[in-house]
Amino acid sequence: MTAKEHLLNAIDKFNEKMHCDTKMREEVGAMIKKVNVDLGTEHYSFLLKDSCISQFGEGLVELPDIQICSDPLTIEDLMTGKMKPMKAWALRKVVIKGSLEDVMKLRKFF
Repeated sequence: MTAKEHLLNAIDKFNEKMHCDTKMREEVGAMIKKVNVDLGTEHYSFLLKDSCISQFGEGLVELPDIQICSDPLTIEDLMTGKMKPMKAWALRKVVIKGSLEDVMKLRKFF
């Protein structure tokens, strides 16, 4: 599976959780965030609005609220369970830029 396919799968799971879980949907609330995913050789972006991720596409958007920097291999390892998220963060294999409040709020939904 490619990094893009893994990301699309994670987005589908997130959207399904938001659709089925009223409490989680209320926690996310009216949050609107533009997110860039920079994998070095691949670049993606999406919009979180109304407790739903949409507008996933190739390329980066200007002035993102959250930027995730990594590489395709690390995304593969994270999505398949070969690497734990905290290890990837500690080894700086994944760098997340954005407000601490946004990052902490959204991390528990993935």
